[in-house]
Amino acid sequence: MRGRHKTVIAILLGGVLAGTIDIGAASAINGFIDPLRILRFIAGGLIGLPAARAGGIEIAALGAALQIGMALIIAAIFVIASNALPVLKRQWLAAGLAYGVGIYFVMEYVVVPMSRIGHAPAFEWRSFALNMAAMLLFGTIIAWFARDR
Repeated sequence: MRGRHKTVIAILLGGVLAGTIDIGAASAINGFIDPLRILRFIAGGLIGLPAARAGGIEIAALGAALQIGMALIIAAIFVIASNALPVLKRQWLAAGLAYGVGIYFVMEYVVVPMSRIGHAPAFEWRSFALNMAAMLLFGTIIAWFARDR
């Protein structure tokens, strides 16, 4: 039971912290816009951008739930994989950075295009670098919680 408890805690802490920091990173990357606007954009992936932009706090709450839900799924994948492949725990920093690269490409080229947003933003080097840095941090946070202690 102790191992299962540690796994659940790593998923919850890593997912919630990485997901929350990611909202702040998105705000900063976009000129420190209101985080509620970021959360409405996230909700736009489910309900479409026009509906999300017209919504209020309830749409931002939907975006927050979606963000944390996705972050928990992303954390669960890494934490469970690290239980099966202990090298991911021993080399947690390298594994977390590599995972962050994977997260970036999956979100940018699979999740966003399949959402109601429908397309990844046009490629721009500055945006790529900043968003990649955010995902490197995201992956590192998750890996830190999954590491051997």
